[in-house]
Amino acid sequence: MQRYVAGAVASLSLVAAFCAGCSGSGAEGHAVRPSGSFASPSTEPSAPTRAQIAENVKSTLEERISADEEKLGSGVDSSCSPTSPEIFTSKCQAAADAASDAAGLALREIDGRAGFATLDSSARKLQAAVRTYTSLGCATGPTAADVRRACLTPAAVIAQGFSDLRDGANLGLAGK
Repeated sequence: MQRYVAGAVASLSLVAAFCAGCSGSGAEGHAVRPSGSFASPSTEPSAPTRAQIAENVKSTLEERISADEEKLGSGVDSSCSPTSPEIFTSKCQAAADAASDAAGLALREIDGRAGFATLDSSARKLQAAVRTYTSLGCATGPTAADVRRACLTPAAVIAQGFSDLRDGANLGLAGK
């Protein structure tokens, strides 16, 4: 019986020593964990909030759009504006390519996240317009009236593209 009691006491002593080390009590032979050595859930870096993501998307996109607008124009000042004499030239194609790249950037930035429906829609519509403009050969100065007419709609979307992307990024801040 004494053997069992001695074994039980030894086992309890080991458990007590182990627990003392776990609690950080500083029992001899056990290291005391420094305070904060293991991050609690409240101190761990959290995933970015939706608002932070939206602000980052807007900031990244705004930088790109502003540079392209300054160089290529936008809206009625775009070479792709239906009233522009450059609508059927390589200048409009350059604006179309830049707008498509900006739309691609927007789609990569939002990466299917919820709360960016307007930006997603605007970017996809813009890319479709660029594909149509390019496939019709609008930048090569087409002479057929039906082709020139068909170029007007995608060119108008391209001319408005930077503004639409900016609006989409702004609405992303509101989760739309």
